[in-house]
Amino acid sequence: MDRTVIAYVIYLVVSIALTIWVARTLSRDGRIFLADVLRGNEQLAGAVNHLLVVGFYLVNLGFVALYLSGGETIENTRGIFEALSTKLGVVLLVLGVMHLGNVFVLNKIRRRGVMEREQRPPVTPQGWVPPTVGA
Repeated sequence: MDRTVIAYVIYLVVSIALTIWVARTLSRDGRIFLADVLRGNEQLAGAVNHLLVVGFYLVNLGFVALYLSGGETIENTRGIFEALSTKLGVVLLVLGVMHLGNVFVLNKIRRRGVMEREQRPPVTPQGWVPPTVGA
């Protein structure tokens, strides 16, 4: 079997496994975060979480597929490791950037919700008290 094909197979197996592991981790731990962002609405948090995971899979697996071909022929075993380290490194960086982007956006949504909750008084005002002068 051609060394380039071996590198492609290893790249696909490792990239897909990493994408699945990261997506499951984000899904499991992100659900708690989303429930807080969405003020305890578990059903909505589950739906948003599922949509985020589907989008995560589509973007990452699409990137993995597009980044598969390198246009280079691998001549020896060292070339396999060099090609894999470059390709897998880029895939890991993309996974990390997507994760940080998701956390950044969700944190902004969460902060906005917290600020809205803090701006509303816990009890509606019952009356008006005039300011005292000189006290």
